Amino acid sequence: MKALRILVADEQEVIRRGVRALLQACAASEVCGEAATGREAVAKAKQLKPHIVLLEVNLPQLNGLEATRHILKALPKTEVLVYTTHKTEQIVREALAAGARGYVLKTDPGATLAAAVEALRQHKPFFASAISEALLENYVRSEPAAGHKPATHSRLSSREREVIQLLAEGRCNKEVAAALGISVKTAETHRANILRKLRLHSITDLVRYAIRNKIIEA
Repeated sequence: MKALRILVADEQEVIRRGVRALLQACAASEVCGEAATGREAVAKAKQLKPHIVLLEVNLPQLNGLEATRHILKALPKTEVLVYTTHKTEQIVREALAAGARGYVLKTDPGATLAAAVEALRQHKPFFASAISEALLENYVRSEPAAGHKPATHSRLSSREREVIQLLAEGRCNKEVAAALGISVKTAETHRANILRKLRLHSITDLVRYAIRNKIIEA
């Protein structure tokens, strides 16, 4: 059987090492690379073309949800497995909307992670039991009511969500422009549009929004 190539993305080196040790104990799997930021995960995914990308939701520079979108746009046959501590319904749903096909909690036993990897190898979805229960429990409640408007953040573009994270991490317009390869004027325009769409009045408000919506950690 051809070895399953897995890219592991997590800001914490100790987590990456633990996951590497666990996955490489599986004879048919190999960790082909590691990444500490969302942008590094996207770049390495494009370079290494792994079968599975295992990533944390809270990654610096580009969060796991946006990284998932970028990776799957470039490599649509790659499977994304979210491996995180976050188990709120909102984050799970956003991960699924981004294209992730697996969701496992860091508190789950190693056997659960191994089972998730095997499921994604076969291109089957996999969710930890706590995640499946949460989705099932909230299924009816999550159905949109007639005339219900989508959440404001859902109307933001992918680029605007990237800008939000960088601004919330303390980057100035010049640094945002450099990180995204755009002009400072374009970065300023994105910033103004974001504040207008979200009805916010300052970067402090934007930071609070980013924390509340799990774009960055407090």
